[in-house]
Amino acid sequence: MATATWFFFSFLIFVSASADTSKNVTDNPADKLVSVLNSNRTAHKLSALADNPGLACIALQYIKAFEGNCDDVGGSNAKKPAESEFTDTFAPKCGVQASTLTQITGRLLGCQSKYLHPAEAFSDLLIENNRSLEILYSKNHTEVGAAVSGTDGGSPYFWCVLFSNGKLNSSFVLESGAPKITGTGCFSGANDECSGANRSQRRMWPYATGVLIAVAYAFGL
Repeated sequence: MATATWFFFSFLIFVSASADTSKNVTDNPADKLVSVLNSNRTAHKLSALADNPGLACIALQYIKAFEGNCDDVGGSNAKKPAESEFTDTFAPKCGVQASTLTQITGRLLGCQSKYLHPAEAFSDLLIENNRSLEILYSKNHTEVGAAVSGTDGGSPYFWCVLFSNGKLNSSFVLESGAPKITGTGCFSGANDECSGANRSQRRMWPYATGVLIAVAYAFGL
């Protein structure tokens, strides 16, 4: 118990130091989320994770599987997409070769009505307890992919991080060398700007003023 408490306290110290690390990355909230995440890992003397765009695109499809239902993210009614959807739905929509799908070693998922900056989403929504920290600091991960999306261009807002133990050039390989851009939402690793509501927009999401809908739901396999 004491170890878990120290683990969570040390996270609170390091997360504030990482709030500005996203300044030098693409103007994309998903890229900035990965930057904050990796800063926290390296602050704990763990390796930074490779940002895989194929995995990140799948994270966006993972969000869309919830069809805007925040109530399905956490709590007693929490749900998650079937594992078969990775092969049957998510990979084809992203243009990821199904034969290169690799084990998902951890997932962080959050949803709420108010838009948050990436560093805030990381510390206030995705990292909610010691289980979240265990997933974040796991040594089993080698890759990461992050996604963020609103529903119909607005609230509620979903944030998703998928971790994998694959290798960057042989896992979640894209058939055309670049992920398919389908509908709204942002994902990391694509080297493009994104507003989160529509990849063709070049402005940040508007701030919604709603009330918290659901807490983050963190889980591993």
